[in-house]
Amino acid sequence: MTRIGVVLRPELAPEDLLEAARAADRAGVDEVWLWEDCFYSGGLSTAALVLASTERVSVGIGVLPTPMRNVAATAMEIATVARVHPGRLRVGLGHGVQSWMGQIGARAQSPLTLLSEQMAALTALLAGESVTVQGRYVSLDNVQLNWPPPQPPPLLVGATGPKTLALSGRTGVGTILTSETSPDQVRAAVEQIDGGPGHEIVVYVAMSSDSDAAPSNLQRWIDAGATTVVLEPAAAETDLAGLFTHAASSTQRF
Repeated sequence: MTRIGVVLRPELAPEDLLEAARAADRAGVDEVWLWEDCFYSGGLSTAALVLASTERVSVGIGVLPTPMRNVAATAMEIATVARVHPGRLRVGLGHGVQSWMGQIGARAQSPLTLLSEQMAALTALLAGESVTVQGRYVSLDNVQLNWPPPQPPPLLVGATGPKTLALSGRTGVGTILTSETSPDQVRAAVEQIDGGPGHEIVVYVAMSSDSDAAPSNLQRWIDAGATTVVLEPAAAETDLAGLFTHAASSTQRF
């Protein structure tokens, strides 16, 4: 069954975002998605607040920029949220917007290598393993979480280019595609990912007056291979209630 979600854009102030998440929960939306843009709210802290403030809706983070964090800190934070809210969290990671990473002194010479090393280490840490690794960017010496989640949350990769899409198939259980991805591009991405059976394809679909992006036509993205469709409003959109209604009705349909 296809999941239908809505994205709550980072332009929403944290207090407004929480109220919107509660409204989405009440409306029957499957998932609320967040992303971490510089320099708005923190992705994991916001996810924790949304989960604590809602009853049933799941939360997806798409995505966290890996250069901003030490992988051990990321593992600790994800594990904490996942233990308190088991089965309600999915986390996507990406190599970050390079201009922003430059602003904070975290720009990597090889973002793809950094993402690959972080995904491998994070997966092992959340599984409760003791990790020792000396990579180009990730260095851990006998690191093991004291409170790993009994049910590690799915880790996905935000990807656009062919190399990152291939990496997503190797290291993640799913791939997150942006709202600029057409159904034909979804098909092409699925071939490049080669993630095997069960690999999740999360696609953001921009909400606009364009009939191609209308909720009634979401089947086009589903037929192309999307397993989760996330409705994304424009930055200036104020009718979030309408978005939640569309998502809830689509949930019942698909």
